[in-house]
Parts: sequence; structure tokens; C-alpha cells
Amino acid sequence: MSLVNIKINGIPCQVEAGTTVLAAARQIGVEIPTLCYLKDLNEIGACRICVVEVKGQKNLQASCVTPVSEGMEVITQNQRIFNARKQNLELILSTHDQKCLTCVRSGNCELQKMCKDFGVSDGRLYEGERIPWEIDDSAVHMIRDNNKCILCRRCVAACNSIQSVSCIGANERGFETHIGCAYEQTLDNSSCVSCGQCIVVCPTGALVEKDDTDKVWKALENPNKFVVVQTAPSIRVTLGEAFNMPIGTNVEGKMVAALRRLGFDKVFDTDFGADLTIMEEATEFIHRVKNGGTLPIITSCSPGWIKYCETFYPEFIPNLSTCKSPQQMFGAITKTYYAEKMGIDPKDIVVVGVMPCTAKKFEVGRADQCAAGEGIPDVDIAITTREFARMIERAGIDFNSLPDEDFDNPLGVSTGAGTIFGATGGVMEAALRTACEWLTGKELEKVEFTQVRGLKGVKTACYEVGDIKVKVAVASGLKNAKEVLEKVKSGEEEFQFIEVMACPGGCVNGGGQPIQPASVRNFGNLVEQRAQALYSDDEKDVLRKSHENPDIKRVYEEYLGTPGGEKAHHILHTSYAQIPLRY
Repeated sequence: MSLVNIKINGIPCQVEAGTTVLAAARQIGVEIPTLCYLKDLNEIGACRICVVEVKGQKNLQASCVTPVSEGMEVITQNQRIFNARKQNLELILSTHDQKCLTCVRSGNCELQKMCKDFGVSDGRLYEGERIPWEIDDSAVHMIRDNNKCILCRRCVAACNSIQSVSCIGANERGFETHIGCAYEQTLDNSSCVSCGQCIVVCPTGALVEKDDTDKVWKALENPNKFVVVQTAPSIRVTLGEAFNMPIGTNVEGKMVAALRRLGFDKVFDTDFGADLTIMEEATEFIHRVKNGGTLPIITSCSPGWIKYCETFYPEFIPNLSTCKSPQQMFGAITKTYYAEKMGIDPKDIVVVGVMPCTAKKFEVGRADQCAAGEGIPDVDIAITTREFARMIERAGIDFNSLPDEDFDNPLGVSTGAGTIFGATGGVMEAALRTACEWLTGKELEKVEFTQVRGLKGVKTACYEVGDIKVKVAVASGLKNAKEVLEKVKSGEEEFQFIEVMACPGGCVNGGGQPIQPASVRNFGNLVEQRAQALYSDDEKDVLRKSHENPDIKRVYEEYLGTPGGEKAHHILHTSYAQIPLRY
């Protein structure tokens, strides 16, 4: 490692050669403001907010793309720099739709905060032509409003570099530059997979999820509807961030209490659906291994991944597990088993999912997701963690002061295996806990499969399960999924089981999770902290294997029959179809 000597604001320091001025400054506790920068993803110096003075250079330099060199002297704060940053903000605002009071990102907008920090006044200092952009609300999961876009290109980088979807980019040039799909197609006519990663990196309100909370309020106010809510595994460790709690705080009890105060008739845990998924998926895996079925089997929990596979890799559709996702399985069992048990007409049940994922909004409308009969969707409404937080605020609930409450039964009991579904590798580990015991007939001495844990984009491991060698792969982020699939296609790698999550790090980093500013995403361990909270929950759980869940056993005994059986397959499994590749 080669070190260079530099000075920042007169402070001598040694940093590794090639380090940017931005990163070097942070090493000595100096934060340089940024708008477009995302570490290792979007380092383009477009916004010019991070400008600094470098001795010997006439012009100010963008610190995010300026590497250090021996003897460099840098100034990060003086009146010239302050004025330049403020002027750049004023120029950005000259074409920005300044409707902050009605913007969903008000109070959590990086542009808004920066304007406040630099004392930018209301109104437009630079008057001139503005292009009124048409709002694109064509997609089922999100809205794009280029009137609020600052052309930072973070969304483009996420779509291209993280997800390898590349359905958006910079169209036109100069003053007419804007973010859009090829040939100005709308989002619903593009190859967007609904993952929402563009939303969580956007610094303003230019990209937001489509708000479905009014549908939930309407259902709650309908005396003829029995409204059930389910919360995904990761929500309990991310929701607290919306109420200024530390990252990774487990707020399961308060979350349940808040849902009851919103008026839901029953509050259930999607972890139950995750346990149900493992029962079916492990059975399907064992059946394929023993009977020469299509391998590798690939998980089907992530709707963004499923849409990506159907669009870009339809040749792998036979490899997909036919299991519905935990959200959909839960809805299906609610409107069949639970409806029958409680004597409620499935048509009168409204199932709401609180999910980390904008693609869940797409999933609820998929074909072959109506276990209780045509016209009765398994899940009626999917809302994100952010939408749920806004409902709590709108209802005037003091979330932080709520007591801890438990989920309702009989669909509220779950295991640690269901909980870890929220982190990359969690589905694989949960499946292995059950599949290994079923294949060997022996109880595992250790239930942790640590080789599939962690934030690495692609993880592989090989396990001896009885007389069977099982090689597995775990990929999070669709670019990494593409890497795995290409190796399988070429014959470079051979796996029996593959887990794919559309979002990097898994559901804890889903497109519907609380938005954290770039300063946290760049230099914090956001995903790791959220994931660790789930693993900690698993460690404390008395039940850690899905097949040991007593309520899961009861559902099979009373209603479904055997895992993978005819009735279970009809209710809990689905089908897929190729989606034509679009722009």
C-alpha cells in the first residue's frame, strides 16, 4: 500500500494513493457535502456541490473525483467555496418544482436539507425558461416526476450498475436533458422489474412509490370487510428508522401495537408464510434431487427477481421454484384455511401486506395468484414500510411510546428461519435447515449455515447432506444474479440450489424501506446493521426450523395434507410466463 502526504485545512495526514479528496477528508473527520455522489456507484462530479480548493489549481475541484497526490494542500471551507456551493444549489432550484409542502420527501430530502444548510432563500434567484415535464404514473409501483429531478443520475447508476436492467438513462442533451426510458416510452412499457432501487437512492421526490394507503383506509372504514394485515420479516428492523430510532432497532412489538390502533381486525406475521414457503420449497427441492427434476432449483420469493427472470432469462423459468412468495402464500392460506376456520366468506376478507419491496405492488396483480377462486386475489393491497410509517403519522399515533404487543394467532407463530428471510442468504439457510433434516433423518447439531450469510454479492458453498452433495449459490442484486446465471449457462458452475434476491443485501435493503441519505449509504453499514438485527432475533428464538412450527404442522394436519401434495400445490404454488423484452 502506497501512502501520500497531504494537508486538508492545514491538517497534515497520510492517505492511500488514489484516494479521493472526499474520502481523505472524511478520514480526518471533515464531511464534504454531496448530492450526486454514491460510493462505488455514482462518482461523476455532476452536482458540483462537493467542490474544494486545491493549492495550485485556479478552478475549484470536485472532491468526489479528484484523487490525492503527494504534497497536495486542500481547503474544504472558505467563503469562495461556500458561495460556489450555494450558487450551484440556486441553479438547481431554478428548474426544480419547489412544491415542498406537498412532497412526500419533505423533511427527508437531501436537496431540501442542503438548501437549508446553505441558507438558500425561497423562490427562484435565477428566473428563465423551465420545461414542464409530464409525470409518469404508468407503472403499478412508482411515479416519476422529472420536475423534481436534479439530474444526479443516481437512479441510472442503480438501474444499470446494481440491477443490470438499464431501463432508464439520460435522454436529450443540454438544457433538455432528462431521465427517461428509451424512445420516451413510459415505465409500464419498459423492462423495469419494479425493484425500487432507483427510489431509495433518489435524493429528492423525483421518484416515489405509488401510494396505496387510501385503499387501506377505505377497507378499514368498510364495516362489511374483515381486514387482515401481515408484515414481512424485515419490517420489524427497519420501521423504527422512520421514527428516528437507531438503524437495526427491532420494533416488532410496537409495530403490532400500531397496526391494531390503525384498526386492522387481525395482525399477523408474514414469517408464518415464510415457514410455509420452506415446507413447500424444501419438499420441491428434495423431489427434484431424488427424481431427476430440473436443477438448479431457484428461489421464487423475490417478485423483482421473478420479473427479471421472465424478461431477461426465460430459459431459466423451468428452474424457478413454483412456490408462491411468503406474502402470497400467507394471503392464500388466509383466504382458504383461515376463512373456513373462522366462517368468513373469502370475498369479505381484505389482506394487506406491509412489505419492504415496491415489486410486491406488481406481485399482487400477477396471474395465478387466486387460491380462493377467480376474482379473489390472495393479497389485495401491498404497501411499503414508508407508506406504513405515513399511516401511523396520519393517525396521530405516538409510535415511540407504544407498548409491545404480540401477533394474533393462529397465523402469528413463526420461527427464526422465517425471520431471516429478510436478509440475503436467509431463504437458503432456512431451506437447508429443513432439507438437511428431512434428507438425513437426523437433527442438526448446528442450525447456522454461516457460509451463505454476509453482504457479498455472490456466495457459494458445498454441503454433504447424507450421501448427497449439495452445491448452493446465493446472489443479491440482479447484476450478481446475472453473473451466476451466465456461469450456469456456460457450464462454468453447477449448482443444485440457488437463492436470488433482487435487492442488494436482500429485503432489508428493499426498494420500499425507509430512505437513508447518501451520507449513511456511503459511509455507514446500513444493510449489515439491519440484517444483524434479524439474525439476533433468530438466535433468541426457541423455534429455529420451519418444520418445527406447531401452527404450520396444524395447518397441514387440518387442511393442506402433506407438503407438496395436491391441495397444498393448488393453494401455495403458482406458474410463470415469459415477458417480452421491452425498451
